[in-house]
Amino acid sequence: MANNGNRSVKKKKGPTIGTGGHGRKALEGKGPTPKAEDRVYHKAHKNKQLAERSAAKRGATNRSAGTRRSTGPKGRATEELVTGRNSVVEALRAGIPAKALHVAIRIEMDDRVKESLKLAAERGIPLLEAGKPELDRMTEDAVHQGLVLQIPPYEYGDAYELAEETIAKWKKGHIANAPLFVALDGITDPRNLGAIIRSVSAFSGHGVIVPERRSVGVTASAWKTSAGAAVRVPVARASNLNNALKQFKNMGIYVLGLDGDGDVSLPDLTVATEPVCIVVGSEGKGLSRLVRENCDQIVSIPIDSAMESLNASMAVGISLYEVSRQRAS
Repeated sequence: MANNGNRSVKKKKGPTIGTGGHGRKALEGKGPTPKAEDRVYHKAHKNKQLAERSAAKRGATNRSAGTRRSTGPKGRATEELVTGRNSVVEALRAGIPAKALHVAIRIEMDDRVKESLKLAAERGIPLLEAGKPELDRMTEDAVHQGLVLQIPPYEYGDAYELAEETIAKWKKGHIANAPLFVALDGITDPRNLGAIIRSVSAFSGHGVIVPERRSVGVTASAWKTSAGAAVRVPVARASNLNNALKQFKNMGIYVLGLDGDGDVSLPDLTVATEPVCIVVGSEGKGLSRLVRENCDQIVSIPIDSAMESLNASMAVGISLYEVSRQRAS
């Protein structure tokens, strides 16, 4: 019988448990511990995914159907694009001037598409077929639903030239009422501008003056809110509103600023039958300091309630009504 007691036990070469290995056979490290948000089983990873989904939804909402402006050199707006079936048909109903109606090839017809095509044809607006990729590029991936209405930029007149021409017509007897203008100071909501244009048209005003910078312009929203009055009432731009008001005063136009703390109450106004320019500021901020200093009078509208201020378009409408009433009497 063999004697096993004299045998020597050979040990296995190479890495062993707990040593991590030696030389080229060493075990490779797993690297730094991943962040909690990168571990699929961790709660932080799920929170990160939820946050990314929410951000994606917000981005899609911001690109929803509506109106966007394309820009030209130096960031100046060159044209407007109304996108989406509801927005396009409403713009066409409002009579907004349009350059072309872009329609997707093989678009799925519904009542809105049919009415849009009919209104465009009646007004002589060119109909242009385009593929979906082309419409996506044109609208920067906004939700267009196969319809894009291209609106040309509004052609503004010069504030001084508008006032000069209106005064000349009045002196020659071509218009019955004394010149009546409304100037906007710091108003940026196009719906306010549209409502003001509508009031100016209703009370025989002769134009609206807007500053060239930091001010609202005649957009698709302003056209729609004006309910077609933007066709009849000219909107002129002033490179500097304060300089324009000074020129108005030199031409014999009374500049009246609207403010709740005015020194003259609207019913006590004595210059309503003279050439007048009513200046309105934004709700909350009111008239800027320099504009206030360039006004002949600051006029307040009597309010019975504790309301702090009126909406700009509402204040203009009330003021124009009172001026019109005094002129008629």
